[in-house]
Amino acid sequence: MKVAFDSRPLSDPHGVGRYSRCLLDGLRETAAADDGVIESHHPSAIARSQNADVFHSPWMAGAMLHSPCPMIVTVHGLAALKRRSELLRTGLRLRLRHLAVQRAVTVIVPTETVAEDAVSHLRVERERIVVIHEAADAVMYPRPPQEVEAVRERFRLPDRYLLWVGGLQHPDPGRHLAELAGARRKLPLVLVGSTRPWAHELPNVHLTGHVSDEHLAALYSAAHALVLPSRYEGFGLAAVEALACGTPVVAFEAPALREVLGERATFVAPGDIDALVAAAEGAQRPAPDPPAWSWDDAARATWQVYAAAHAEAVETRAAVRAQRRRTSTAQTPGIDRLEAQ
Repeated sequence: MKVAFDSRPLSDPHGVGRYSRCLLDGLRETAAADDGVIESHHPSAIARSQNADVFHSPWMAGAMLHSPCPMIVTVHGLAALKRRSELLRTGLRLRLRHLAVQRAVTVIVPTETVAEDAVSHLRVERERIVVIHEAADAVMYPRPPQEVEAVRERFRLPDRYLLWVGGLQHPDPGRHLAELAGARRKLPLVLVGSTRPWAHELPNVHLTGHVSDEHLAALYSAAHALVLPSRYEGFGLAAVEALACGTPVVAFEAPALREVLGERATFVAPGDIDALVAAAEGAQRPAPDPPAWSWDDAARATWQVYAAAHAEAVETRAAVRAQRRRTSTAQTPGIDRLEAQ
């Protein structure tokens, strides 16, 4: 089976990029002898020219209205649709993107929470949605003291701090970062992720900018706790990565986080920043182990999705050919006798 994979998100430093890179590595690691993945920045062209059996877009932005082969799309979260009054993203381009996702043979989501959102907000039938959890990259593990000390020196960080990880390109009210930055804290707050000028106006925070995976693992390892002041997580990959590095997680109660983490994290009421900070500053090590699910597990489950989509397409084509033969026979009297001779 030949899979065309949209590789445009691979360079994204945040969640979609990590998902794409880790899944692609897992797909190659777990592929059968006759399976192959063709990555391209022009997926529609590669799907046609290489006669791909299926096309996988690992992000909503890559979904095609007219895919040349069965299309699978991964949807990571739908906060934009759940908070229209805040984000005001209702343009034609977004509606066309949603229509393209609706035309996918299968929609992959990371949690049952996002599956329910896809049914409610994208009007995708539940039977066309498959839940495949994400995982911490293998590079995320507790780093030794010398690496921890080196990363503290590199970014001029204190011995103990609270950590937040994500993108800081655009202000997002749903993340409550301004409230977190302005809250009373005993420990400093470190924000990790690519920034824009607005982020530098947040008070009393340390900004690292974008960091390498190795540095991120050391930053997790050095942190007193990871804080997640968000109500609309689709999976919570940073939480899983923090646990993999031995760091406790404190978060707002959110359906997807509870689904993924269970009792592995400390949850507080959504919006209660003071409770979040107090719980994070009181967090104790050792942190619970992360979920046992791996990217190879995710890749195997994804290969099953590809196989099912390909088999359905083959069955559909066979049914169409059979129907055409029946129609041709009905329109050509005596053809049965001619074929018998």
